Amino acid sequence: MLRTHTLGELRPKHAGKAVTLAGWVHRRRDHGGLIFIDLRDRDGLTQLVLHPEQEAAFKTVDGARPEWVLQVTGAVRKRSKETINPDLATGEVEVAVEQVNVLARSQTPPFEIDSQGDVGEEIRLKHRYLDLRKEVGDRIRRRHEVIKAIRGFYDAQGFTEVETPLLTSSSPEGARDFVVPSRVHPHQFYALPQAPQLFKQLLMVGGMDRYYQIARVFRDEDLRADRQPEFTQIDVEMTFAEEEDVIGLNERLATDITRQFTKKKIPKTPFPRLTYREALERFGTDRPDLRFGMELRDVTDVVRKSDFKVFTDADQVKAVVVPDAADLSRGEIDTLTTFATEEGAKGLAWLKVPKSGTFDSPIVKFLPDDVQKALHKALGTKAGDLALFVADRPPVVAKVLSAIRHRIGRERGLADPDVFAFAWITEFPMYERDDDTGRWDFSHNPFSMVANPEALDEESLEEVRGRQYDLVLNGEEIAGGAIRNHDPELLRKVFGKVGYKEDHFEKAFGHFLEAFKYGMPPHGGIAWGLDRFLMLLMDQPNIREVIAFPKNQRAEDPMMQAPRELEPEQLRDVHIQLRKRD
Repeated sequence: MLRTHTLGELRPKHAGKAVTLAGWVHRRRDHGGLIFIDLRDRDGLTQLVLHPEQEAAFKTVDGARPEWVLQVTGAVRKRSKETINPDLATGEVEVAVEQVNVLARSQTPPFEIDSQGDVGEEIRLKHRYLDLRKEVGDRIRRRHEVIKAIRGFYDAQGFTEVETPLLTSSSPEGARDFVVPSRVHPHQFYALPQAPQLFKQLLMVGGMDRYYQIARVFRDEDLRADRQPEFTQIDVEMTFAEEEDVIGLNERLATDITRQFTKKKIPKTPFPRLTYREALERFGTDRPDLRFGMELRDVTDVVRKSDFKVFTDADQVKAVVVPDAADLSRGEIDTLTTFATEEGAKGLAWLKVPKSGTFDSPIVKFLPDDVQKALHKALGTKAGDLALFVADRPPVVAKVLSAIRHRIGRERGLADPDVFAFAWITEFPMYERDDDTGRWDFSHNPFSMVANPEALDEESLEEVRGRQYDLVLNGEEIAGGAIRNHDPELLRKVFGKVGYKEDHFEKAFGHFLEAFKYGMPPHGGIAWGLDRFLMLLMDQPNIREVIAFPKNQRAEDPMMQAPRELEPEQLRDVHIQLRKRD
């Protein structure tokens, strides 16, 4: 090794000892003929002192600049009381340097490594290796510790870790595939897995009984703060399991990891459970933030008796009550109205409850006294509150009010940052209908077992429910799973309802269905969005902050300049010819 100790290791007990250290120049200071250098590695900082009498060493570091890589040899000594740095683990000692070896020089970095100021994300991602020298590196090391604890948990429960292929065939998982052309099979393509779904079910056929994997998965979908084109799942599957088995096991994991790696409070254990319909009715979303109230209130019947045409003509009218927000200015309400229209609403109606206790709003003139009284009762408003209304079709009302609730909860500090409010969402619909085409499609994992198969024979698929469950945390879905469909005829019927003909179904899943002939056991599992869970564990605004080398918001890697064009001969090798752009 080029060092005897790390730069966070030295303490007063090492005083008088000769040591060799190596690291990056973090900071350099000239003080009256002495040079002080803070040398840094992943373990910490150590202060070096260089005296002019150490002529060769002094001359070498006289030209050293931030981020040069040095190896130094010297003696550890205690600092005087007045020079102790209580903010450093090594702040009671320093090293009097005798020899210096420059291992690498550095140009001036594009941003200061020791700066706490803001640096644009694009420049950070372009030079991610420098960003890793900052707090990002600490988060990646913490990520390692969390993954190690997760592996330990599943190992202790009798699970076997199995790696599944990255080059596979396409299957319907809800997003577009990333495809890989084959050189040896012209005009044929692999697909990168959106999840190890079929493989983990085949592992159950293979008798693995309990499987898990820290799996890389790929989805070509629009990006947002909690999405990347490639990310990591904790993939889990169990043979002979019911919902309670999967939920109970993974609830223990969530609790263990939270308590081990954070000081967050978990308000309720076991975690609360809401059906999908209840979550939408109360919060407008299937991933509600339960750290605060502001539940959606249905006032459709109440406002039918008003003279406000926007309300009386709408399919549904719901509201959220913002506590103690009657002092919001008209400009602030206009900002919320603009936000509501961007989310899909035609507008946003509002009623303030001033200290007088009567509503104050431009629409009050359209609300008779009896309607106002009924609204007060239905909304539970008190003096100082603000009620915000959306009138539209139920899906629009839910989407807009959920977004408004989330935004206000964040901006007004209603969501306690020291709380982890977990909840399970259950009884998901198997299908959803496209309002434009009228066609039905899967709303969740298509390989889920149907909870009420008899509903498949109804004209509408609205009542068909899957044995599915999601784990949500503070407004984010962090895991989703299901008891799987192990009945091949039922699976054919499930896919047939969205237009899969027999030949299409056999072509897409014949290789998978072959395994059903040889004893497919009942099974179920779950997949965790590991990056999303880590984002919340580390109080970060997006998952890019907990991934070593993420893509930017345009799915580009500024550092590796990916994606980019291939050379013509590379395209010929895989039998691809590009058309000119239109």
